[in-house]
Parts: sequence; C-alpha cells; structure tokens
Amino acid sequence: MYRNPDFNENGEKILCEEKIYPRQAVSSDGKALTDGETASDGRDSDMRMDVRIRKLAAGESMCLCAPEKETAVMLLAGRVTFAFENRVETAARRSVFLDKPYCLHCCRGKEIKITAQEDARLLIQQTTNPRVFDTVFYTPDSCVLQEFGKEQWDGTAHRQVLTVFDYDNAPYSNMVLGEVFHKPGCWSSYPPHYHPQPELYYYEFDKPQGFGVGFVGDECFKVENQGCLAITPMKAHQQVAAPGYRMYYAWLIRHLEGDPWRKTRIEVPEHAWLLDCAKTE
Repeated sequence: MYRNPDFNENGEKILCEEKIYPRQAVSSDGKALTDGETASDGRDSDMRMDVRIRKLAAGESMCLCAPEKETAVMLLAGRVTFAFENRVETAARRSVFLDKPYCLHCCRGKEIKITAQEDARLLIQQTTNPRVFDTVFYTPDSCVLQEFGKEQWDGTAHRQVLTVFDYDNAPYSNMVLGEVFHKPGCWSSYPPHYHPQPELYYYEFDKPQGFGVGFVGDECFKVENQGCLAITPMKAHQQVAAPGYRMYYAWLIRHLEGDPWRKTRIEVPEHAWLLDCAKTE
C-alpha cells in the first residue's frame, strides 16, 4: 500500500496505473475484457488512476494527449509554461511549502505542452472519462485554502487543506485533487474516517530525511519524502508527522460511477466522540 519508487529513465516516478484495454483484449488470466474495462494488473490499479511525478530539466519539454482520459498537471516546484488551445500560461512555484499551486485540467483528447524554464517537478493525474469539458487553468488565487483543527484537541490536528478541484467546482470530472500542509508533530485526515472512493497520497517533507506515519485500516506505514500511500476504499485513514519535520501531501481521489466523492466522510464509530468533544471546546 506504501511505496517510494525510483524515477525511471524518462524522469518519471510511477505512483499508480489505471490499465485500459481495447475491446476483445485478454487479461493475464485469460478473461476477455470489453472496451474500456479496467484490468487488475496495473500498479495499485484499484486506485483507478494514472498518477506520476515527472521531472523536467531547464529547457526540456513534454507533450500530453490522452485520447480516453482526462488529465490534470499540477506544478510542485520550478518554473514552466503551459501551452494549450492557442494559449500560453507561465507558472512558478518555489516549493510546495512556500507557494500555492498552478494546475492545468483538461478533458480527453486535448493536447498540452509543458516547457521548463528552470528545473521543475510536476504531478500528473489521469483517469478514464468520456465527458468533454472546457479546459481550466487553476492559479493560486482560484484554489480554496481552508484551516482545520486549530481550536480542537489542543491544536494537535491543526493543518491547512487546499482544494484545486472537486465535485463542487468540477462536477464533470472523475477526479479530485488537493493538498495538505501539515505541521510537525501533528495529525491530519483526523478524526479517523473512510469513504467508498479510492484515494492516493503523495508526500514531501521540508527536509529530505523527514518522515511520518500513514494509516490504512489497522496497518501503519512509515512515509518518507516523495513516497505515496494507496488508500483502499472503506479503510480508515489518518496521518501524523514526526516532530521537527513539516509534511506535505497531495491527495487524489477517484469518483465512483453514481457515487462521487462529495466531501464524503464516514467516521470510525469508536472515535466519533472526538467530533462532539470539539463542538464543546
């Protein structure tokens, strides 16, 4: 459920993969797959998304055009230009801890070209979506930043949560994308909760040796810089950062057909009292 893969020869760190096969294709067990059906042999394919981190050296370009998948490209660090639909937009971010993100989100079949003006890192999220919708270029001013936990539990779950897009502002999408800015020694995704939709966390720390712990159900994993945690549907999840290390994570959710993530939180019953406690503080 947790992994920290190396970057490959193309400068990509593959976090999870959604496998799509054409009509009459055959899976590894000999079962015929229909058009658009998801196979089970992708890397954490139950996340139902393609998610990867891409490094670009200064002057390097990359092009994206997914005929069956919507695409979101979020800048993690560096300076790049996004070229799309006869537009060129420049985005710069010193780090995930110093600046809010820029993100380009488009439907299937759209061509995107990203060129690095200086060394850069990008998060790329894709999933199957037959809908056609207008391309949106999100800026720091258009992202929603909220503060949670400041007055609760002595501030031990105080964090900032940024939403780039979700069902509220992008109901045409099959994805959700956001970020959490996590204080040293504190908790987030708290109280423990779960939901039917799969979710992926991608972590960065303000120092490369930083670490924390991510929970999926009754399992816990040491999470480190540039690692990822695949959160199985209906498994409780919460996070904690080691004292002295600021933790960041991008959170990516895949809507289910007929059951989109609409800020869905099912509280773990034995910890539900924490919410009642917080209301009286």
